[in-house]
Amino acid sequence: MHRVHFFREDTNFLPTDMPTLQKWIVQVVETEGYSVEELNYIFCSDEHLHKINMEFLKHDTYTDVITFDQSEEENIVEGDIFISIERIRENAETFHVATEEELRRVMVHGVLHLMGYKDKTDEEVAVMREKEALYLNIYKENFWMFHYFGE
Repeated sequence: MHRVHFFREDTNFLPTDMPTLQKWIVQVVETEGYSVEELNYIFCSDEHLHKINMEFLKHDTYTDVITFDQSEEENIVEGDIFISIERIRENAETFHVATEEELRRVMVHGVLHLMGYKDKTDEEVAVMREKEALYLNIYKENFWMFHYFGE
């Protein structure tokens, strides 16, 4: 059984299309040759994520996503992905995209980290952006209908 969960801390936000997002994330993971054991998306405020960044990563910066890998087996995705809704909204405005699209980009970015993709070097960033674009297109091609028509 696939387990993709959504929680909130220090915010009222939860996505409106959770079942669609769950199916899409599972497809992303399976397309990469992994399976989902348990994946928790925790939506939070800038301040909440900043505290996590300081405490666990010793970074005094604001960020849109922090991922904690809990997997103990190869090819299994298990972890927590914290996402700042304030960063999502601000980045959507900055990059002139819909908030929902920026949210999906960050959601897939986090799960890609859990599957070993990095974004420290220019080459890693290029691969990460390519994967994000691929999976955002898959969402647009295959999952938009669930959002509007249900199953």
